[in-house]
Amino acid sequence: MKFTSLSVIMILILASCSSDNKKRLPILGNREPVEKTVDGKLVTDTLYQTIPSFRFLNQDSVAFTDKDLDGKIYVTDFFFTSCPSICPVMHRNMMKVFQEYKGNDQVRIVSHTIDFKYDTPSKLKAYAKKLGAESDQWQFLWGNKNDVYNIAEKNYLVAVNEDKNAPGGYIHQGWFILVDKEKRLRGAYDGTKPDQVDQMIADMKTLLDEYKDQE
Repeated sequence: MKFTSLSVIMILILASCSSDNKKRLPILGNREPVEKTVDGKLVTDTLYQTIPSFRFLNQDSVAFTDKDLDGKIYVTDFFFTSCPSICPVMHRNMMKVFQEYKGNDQVRIVSHTIDFKYDTPSKLKAYAKKLGAESDQWQFLWGNKNDVYNIAEKNYLVAVNEDKNAPGGYIHQGWFILVDKEKRLRGAYDGTKPDQVDQMIADMKTLLDEYKDQE
């Protein structure tokens, strides 16, 4: 499943209506009804799509897994360091997110390279340094093509692909995907548009407030 034009519009409408901290953000992605017994009664609940287990190498050549995101909300995106088109804009905008939540241990940023040939961990390390994102809070991840492309399209619902005719040899969507502590998708934002990034920053506060209310 990919974000169609219609689903994107609906997502953005829902997100824009959720900036009030008293409201909950929508839960996106696939879902299915499940039956369970509660107090001796059979009730129907909803099972939401979640991000599965994964293991990649980060910019320090250290294994980074889904377990490292337990108890965190995070934003993820897909890029490549030699991208001549949207990636520089995306990561300039992501720096706003990084600065806004810098030092907040409940928040992480996870950027996956789709250039499995060139973007080795050492290349990602140099990229992070140049960007000014040398922090454990912002992880830059490398993995083999199948693992990265599968998690992008099947789980984060972001289209990525090799294309020798495209600038830089790859094509990808510029979505920033917001994920909650249960690994559920809670928002999708065009990372090239400052107003949508500002909305995401506000929605992240809304999401963090949801967890405060549960304490």
